[in-house]
Amino acid sequence: MSTVAQTIARHLLTVQAVRLRPNDPFTWSSGWKSPIYCDNRVTLAYPDVRTYIKDALSELVRDQFPDVQVIAGVATAGIPQGALMADKLGLPYCYVRPEPKKHGMGNQIEGRLEAGEAGSLPKVVVVEDLISTGGSSLKVVEALRQAGAEVVGMVAIFTYGFALADDNFAQAGVKLACLSDYNTLIQEAQTLNYIPTEALDSLAAWRQNPGEWGK
Repeated sequence: MSTVAQTIARHLLTVQAVRLRPNDPFTWSSGWKSPIYCDNRVTLAYPDVRTYIKDALSELVRDQFPDVQVIAGVATAGIPQGALMADKLGLPYCYVRPEPKKHGMGNQIEGRLEAGEAGSLPKVVVVEDLISTGGSSLKVVEALRQAGAEVVGMVAIFTYGFALADDNFAQAGVKLACLSDYNTLIQEAQTLNYIPTEALDSLAAWRQNPGEWGK
């Protein structure tokens, strides 16, 4: 029987939310060259995949963060995943922009963060679709903390598993739980014949030093 991590990886590959091109790399916004590109928003177009991810993320939250009181999605890709989860869990929901709006109410957090019992801070779980270095995700954590929330953790569909991300989350004091990861994805890609065996060394090298890979 496949694990959740294996099933998620297979879904991402099957619906082409993840593309692997070791010989024709992508360029990320950071300027990094990469043999992989992940766009988990594609999964929203497939009801069975969308439902599986919603259920798996909800179960992950129940298991890892049972005291959660509010779900917060990271704009933009975490917004639909967070809304689906919050509905499944029957919890209040908000989403967080990278920065406050330049017009209107000037909100960065859309929705409401209300105090819990006896005026305690709301316990929030943040939802992301993808973790790379963790930089943008942790900016959302900081915004929630400044608004008076207690961020008990973060969940995501997929992580590249960079050491830099591990360090960033540890320094921020945020527990991260993800459904699937890069190593599992590569294993499933082999099983599905998505990549030739000779490309494995290149994919492993990128994972160890993405900033220098392809230069």
